[in-house]
Amino acid sequence: MKPDLSVTIAGLELRNPVMTASGTFGYGEEFAEYVDLEAIGAFVTKGLSLKPRAGNPTPRIVETPGGMLNAIGLQNVGIDAFTEKKVPFLRTVATPAIANFFGNTIDEYAEMARRLDAIPEVAGLEVNISCPNVKQGGIVFGTDPRCAFEVVTACREATIKPLIVKLSPNVTDIVSMARACADAGADALSLINTLTGMAIDLDRRRPVLANITGGLSGPAVKPVALRMVWQVAQAVALPIIGIGGIMNARDALEFILVGATAVQVGTASFINPGAAQAIVAGMETWLAENGVGDVKSLIGALEI
Repeated sequence: MKPDLSVTIAGLELRNPVMTASGTFGYGEEFAEYVDLEAIGAFVTKGLSLKPRAGNPTPRIVETPGGMLNAIGLQNVGIDAFTEKKVPFLRTVATPAIANFFGNTIDEYAEMARRLDAIPEVAGLEVNISCPNVKQGGIVFGTDPRCAFEVVTACREATIKPLIVKLSPNVTDIVSMARACADAGADALSLINTLTGMAIDLDRRRPVLANITGGLSGPAVKPVALRMVWQVAQAVALPIIGIGGIMNARDALEFILVGATAVQVGTASFINPGAAQAIVAGMETWLAENGVGDVKSLIGALEI
């Protein structure tokens, strides 16, 4: 018998726990040629804002020995173009599409939540309060529990859709941030976003990225992400989506063991556009080989 991979998170019923992470999968359409979108649990769109953003100057991506460093700067088409040009594709896919969004002010966050709430093809919202590569908004709300509470409260009042808050690892106490978001009415938490880092061109004696600093992702951040998911799972009674260096099925299952209900695949999709689908297949194989009939039985099943 095939293992049951289905999970429910924030009211969303997913055929399996594997999503793609925002900023690594376009708006879904860009990857449709390479991935059977209906083989994964959900996909998360590139972060959206009220107005289009050009992002940071180039170069804004560099590969380091420890992972990928990016400073894209939340380049996106804006909510109007999303509604007009990207939503029609979402109607053709049965897999839930979650819209990631952000703002420069609390009012902008709330307005984005209200606009996305009105789009039937958007199954859920992921609030980005954690991007390290923009100078306004984002990270300010992601490092201060009081600000996080205020912005999530405003978004909660603006939408009845599942509300997921994406947390930054660039804080001293991830649990206090998680609790603030839970108190404000979040339905789920996703963590972690990238770790702030830097790459240097020794010969030119200059930073590699035009933005000087960027966000580190990939296998190097996985131990940090596992620790933070485990800590939050012990402290907050919300479902968690684990993110951080998930390159294969074993990585994904480790996140589920420490308390995640679902996972998001990011950097791996740049190496193999079909990585998320391959991870689903690998999870199914591992569960079958180890006599696990239901992936939900592994959630938080870490033995210490």
